[in-house]
Amino acid sequence: MFSLFDRYVARTVLAAMLIVEFTLLALDFSIGLLGSVDDISGDYGFIQLIAFQLMRLPWRIYEYAPLAVLLGGLLGLGSMAGANELTAMRAAGSSITRLIIAVLKPLVVVIVLMMAIGQWVVPHTEQAAETYRAERLQNDAQALGKGSWQIEGDTFYKFGAITSNNTLIGVARYRYQNNRVVEASYAQRALWNEHEQHWRLENINTTRFEDGGTTSQHSDSAAWDTRFDPRFLALAIMDLDTQPLTSLWEFAHYQDSQGISSNDAWLFFWQKLFQPLTFVGLMLVAASFVFGPLRTKTAGTRIFIGIVVGLCVKYLQDLLAPASVLLGFSPLWSVLLPIIACYLVAFYLLRKNG
Repeated sequence: MFSLFDRYVARTVLAAMLIVEFTLLALDFSIGLLGSVDDISGDYGFIQLIAFQLMRLPWRIYEYAPLAVLLGGLLGLGSMAGANELTAMRAAGSSITRLIIAVLKPLVVVIVLMMAIGQWVVPHTEQAAETYRAERLQNDAQALGKGSWQIEGDTFYKFGAITSNNTLIGVARYRYQNNRVVEASYAQRALWNEHEQHWRLENINTTRFEDGGTTSQHSDSAAWDTRFDPRFLALAIMDLDTQPLTSLWEFAHYQDSQGISSNDAWLFFWQKLFQPLTFVGLMLVAASFVFGPLRTKTAGTRIFIGIVVGLCVKYLQDLLAPASVLLGFSPLWSVLLPIIACYLVAFYLLRKNG
């Protein structure tokens, strides 16, 4: 399956992809660390901040994989073109099609690995990271900066995080009557009883706003009657782009059944489902550029063009999602159109250059 020729091309391209991936991870980790210094407070010190950022590395690996594929293809094939190795291979009888197939073979490994990380690793590591952060910041106002807002009846809820064993960290509740807040409470955590199928709040501080002033009350625990179950809250609290395909499918259908806009859920579902096509399209674009207009360009030029193309594909998908609401087309097309554009550009350049 892999000849000596295939192994050489695969080794060169994969090495370039790994270098790009590690470079992007290092830059993003440093920027994320510096950007989160203001979060340091109380039990959440610099060591805890580093631990939180390390927990998020699987998500970063998954997020930067498309750009790593594009830049890795440009740099790997570009280095071979710069050393006249591609010219020698073509002179020896290898067609562009043969070279493209050799480049795409190692991409299968990358696709399988990234799909597995996105489906089974990222959801758990992201949940663990947010829980780790929320537990150490729950006594600080900054803890309320993360999480999710939900509404039920006349009450607004703010949830901090949810653990893998269905424990909510930080539950803020605001009850309204006649367009004014009449009660606000904060529970340190909420525990889910699987057998009885209900929640129990712990360490609750409640403030009631009355005409004559305010009254405060503390409770060690109290029952919490709500329609929210752990499965729904896990999807509502965590960022949708960190969720597995199966959960996105269920959440999108749930939002549709409730008459809530499900565009974001469908957008991330289609992005994850068609990620293999995205990888192949970006690699074809990289190959077509190296065989075409970037054949004699420097590595710096290739990196610049690769970043521009990668960001255009990413941002085009993100911008087409809200456009689908305004124009009335499916989020599926907001994912497929940039991918189709990649294939059209790649096939045009490859055909033009023989």
